[in-house]
Formats: sequence, C-alpha cells, structure tokens
Amino acid sequence: MGANSICIKDMSGLLKPYEAYQLVKTIKNSVSIPVHLHTHYTAGLGSMTLLKAIEAGVDGVDTAISPLAMGTSHTPTESLVATLQGTPYDTGLDLAKLDVIAQHFNKIREEYLANGLIDTKVLKVDVNALRYQVPGGMLSNLISQLKMAGKSDKLNAVLEEVAHVRADAGYPPLVTPTSQIVGTQAVNNVLFAGEGRYSRVTKEFKALIRGEYGKCPAPIADDFRRKIIGDEDIINYRPADKIAPEIDDLRQRVAPYSEQDEDLLSLALFEQVAIKFFDWRKQQKYNLDDKADAKNGIHSI
Repeated sequence: MGANSICIKDMSGLLKPYEAYQLVKTIKNSVSIPVHLHTHYTAGLGSMTLLKAIEAGVDGVDTAISPLAMGTSHTPTESLVATLQGTPYDTGLDLAKLDVIAQHFNKIREEYLANGLIDTKVLKVDVNALRYQVPGGMLSNLISQLKMAGKSDKLNAVLEEVAHVRADAGYPPLVTPTSQIVGTQAVNNVLFAGEGRYSRVTKEFKALIRGEYGKCPAPIADDFRRKIIGDEDIINYRPADKIAPEIDDLRQRVAPYSEQDEDLLSLALFEQVAIKFFDWRKQQKYNLDDKADAKNGIHSI
C-alpha cells in the first residue's frame, strides 16, 4: 500500500499485555516497515502492555513525562526507561535529564490542577474503562462537559449511557469525531432524562444516523433512525460523491496568502482559522522587516 509505518492506536487503553505481544509479533513477521504502539493508562494496563509489545519487537511506543502521565494519559516515560536499562531494549535516555523535564512540568501540573484545567478524575486508573471502552480523550471531554454544567456527579450515569447510545447508533468506533458525537449525546440523554431519552439531539448525532460519517458496523433500527432524523433521506452512498470539485477555487482563494504547499490544505480544512493565521503570519513578517529597517537606519515614510 506504500505505507512508511504502521501505528497500532489503542485509544481506550483496552489492549492487554499478551494480546499486544501477539499482535505486534504477527505484524512484525508480516511486514518490514516500523511498527508503533499508542495506548493509554486509563484501565491501568499501559506499562505492562508496552513492555510486552517491546519484547515482541515493536519499534516505537508513546509515553508521557511522569507529572502528566497515568490516568487518561500514557505510561510514565521515566518508569519505562528505568525498566529497560541494562536490557537489549535499553533506550539510552538519561534519567537525570528526564528529571529536569519532570521538575519543569511538575510546576505546570500544579498550576493546571489549581485552575481546574486538569481534573483529578482523569488522573486515576479506572478499571471500568474495560467495560465502558471510552477513550482517554473522550473521557476527559465528558468530565469537562459535566463540570461546566455543574453535574460532575453524573459521570457514571453518562458512561453507562455511552454504551446505550453507541448500540443505538450501530456501534460507531469511539475515535474522533464519532467518539465526541456519541459522548455529547450521552450527556444530553442524562442531563435531560426528565424530557425523555433523545429529547435533545445534536445536529452531529443526526448526521451520524443519516450516514454522513459513513456506514456504521452494525445496522441501525429503522424506528430509531426515524425517531432521530424523521423523514430525512438516508445516505447509503459515499457522501463525498455529492461534493463538487473544489481544488481550482481553493487555489485561487489561497493565492494572496500562499507561501508553501501546506497552505492550500490548511485553507481547505480550516478556512476561518487558516485565514486568521495567514494574516497573523504576514503581520509578523512586516514587524520583523520594520525592526530590521530600524536597526539599519532605514525609516519608512
């Protein structure tokens, strides 16, 4: 397929150690390109899963410096480095230098905890993740939504509801963006339970049920689909087939800003943000030019 590497992404932290070993071993025996593993610590399996994957020959793994590790984050970098010292898998990283980094982020962690940017709920291990199968990023987002609504005590109810919403929607994969769509709908179902389940449905959830995000793995019951989208048409084809070619128009629109090939892609994906960035980038260059002129004794009139 022309791939340069393969990444195993375990966004919910559900990959168990011996399953990781078998998976990595099988892939390594089949391909010659690097294999990478990304997992989370949500269910408490992270360190064991990474160690078995390393023993199976994985080429790279993701970790986080210890102050920002564990919970919905990753295995602590320092712990894994220490574990592998003196073995064939020794990373060669210096624990003393890693400690300097850790000390820096310890201060930032305390600031984030104090101002609420990090919630203590995301720092702990929750073995129920094996049951809810909720990714770390999704869990953090759910906690944030409930906190803003003043309903943090409803977290367990929302996690239970996630399973029901996912089943109703045909078991979409819990990865961005469908994870956030399912999660937000679960929050609505819990917070507005008195009005009835699915009394308040987001436009994104309607789009998911319509088929705008593609076909879900399991069929969606007709009565449920009609409850959510009414008589709207169902998309059972490739949604992008309905989009007219845009490349020529995009090239014209990006021309006043373009400095590199990536600018075209930025405009196509994030138009409003991209234009603000292009304007900011241009202003930064003007500022630098003015400073250079001033330094050289040149003054604009």
